[in-house]
Amino acid sequence: MDTSKNKPQVVVLGGNFAGLGAAQKIREYAGDACDITLIDRKAYLDFIPNISLEAFEGRDPSVTMHMDLVDALAKDDIRFMQAEITELDIDAKTVSIIPNERPGAPKYTISYDYVVIALGARLAYDDIEGFAEYGHAVSDAFQANRLMDYLKNDYKGGPIVVGSDRFEQGQKGRPDWLPTALAACEGPPVEVSLSLGHWLSENNKGGPKDITIFTPAELIAEDAGEKVVGALLEAAGSMGFNYVNKVEGIKRITADTIEFTDGRSLPAELKVLLPNWKPHAFLKGLSVSDEVGFIITDMRMRNPDHPEVFACGDAAALTVPKLGAIGHQECDVVGRQIAGDLGKMSKKDADVDWHPEVICIGDMGGGKGFYIHATSFFGGDIQELRMGKMPYMQKIAYKEIFFRNKGRVPSWGVPISEWSLESLMPGKT
Repeated sequence: MDTSKNKPQVVVLGGNFAGLGAAQKIREYAGDACDITLIDRKAYLDFIPNISLEAFEGRDPSVTMHMDLVDALAKDDIRFMQAEITELDIDAKTVSIIPNERPGAPKYTISYDYVVIALGARLAYDDIEGFAEYGHAVSDAFQANRLMDYLKNDYKGGPIVVGSDRFEQGQKGRPDWLPTALAACEGPPVEVSLSLGHWLSENNKGGPKDITIFTPAELIAEDAGEKVVGALLEAAGSMGFNYVNKVEGIKRITADTIEFTDGRSLPAELKVLLPNWKPHAFLKGLSVSDEVGFIITDMRMRNPDHPEVFACGDAAALTVPKLGAIGHQECDVVGRQIAGDLGKMSKKDADVDWHPEVICIGDMGGGKGFYIHATSFFGGDIQELRMGKMPYMQKIAYKEIFFRNKGRVPSWGVPISEWSLESLMPGKT
């Protein structure tokens, strides 16, 4: 299938936050200087950050957290292909796909001048022994609805554990300043623990005292910084939550226990888990990938040996932790780089390095939330924590703005959120 035209062809792989954001930024900065095609296996975007909030507040996230992708892309004249991506040939500059709208389609090949790998990561629940029978999660609508069905109909009031498996981070091409993360992203376990504790109390099924939060690392959410984590743990402890650290990883789960690779185990009727995050299988072994399969880039999100290859979001090796806000920051860098290559942006404006920041807004239940802004994980000095009603309202407002604008969040959106939360609320650090 030959898609070559007179204009440079930009192919974006993946259509969730990083893929949609990168495609929109390329169009915003490069204008009509290129054709853009986005390929994803589904025709909607999963608004992952608010799935657990929706579920615990009694709404079905498969109804409320899916945004039509085709319409959003069409507004920016971006072509959409619904297909499974099966192969990326770096030397031939082609992507192999199998359309999946109806079963039985053959394989096709798409050519590109630039490719943006924004496929996210594969959540390896199937690597956790016993998960299918005894594990739960809130990482998508299916898992969230399954958890709520269990809580409402089958939960007997026993002990609950919430936490992450060990993250396998690649080393090849990793810059010295980027730390090793023992968990891919621990904002969700913190959020789920707090909101689940509130839900249990409200529904007379227990409370925070029944929940143990665990982490493979020395500190949960270590990317937030010691001061922030200390304040979070103090607040969680005062509510009654239990905490276990340095478990190394998950060995297996059974009907009534979770076993860790350090030899410890905990009684657990309910296990709400995040697994290891892995790259998609066809990325492993490529010349642009690290030994695990994440895509190696410089600080302008392009591969040093193949400058036509970009990565952003969870598929990029630099994206640690695997956090939506980091992917959002990287999308802007990608858009500027391609616009600069195509002569639509000055070198000064195009050659802007990515400057990593952790920004996380989580639900706590009861109309309250927490806000974290930190750079300490990357050697900076920012460690900000706010808790209360305003972060919750910001979390709801961001989703509304995102859906109303089809993913195009105004440039002032994030800065004004940071300013209002850090200026108008008393700090916790």
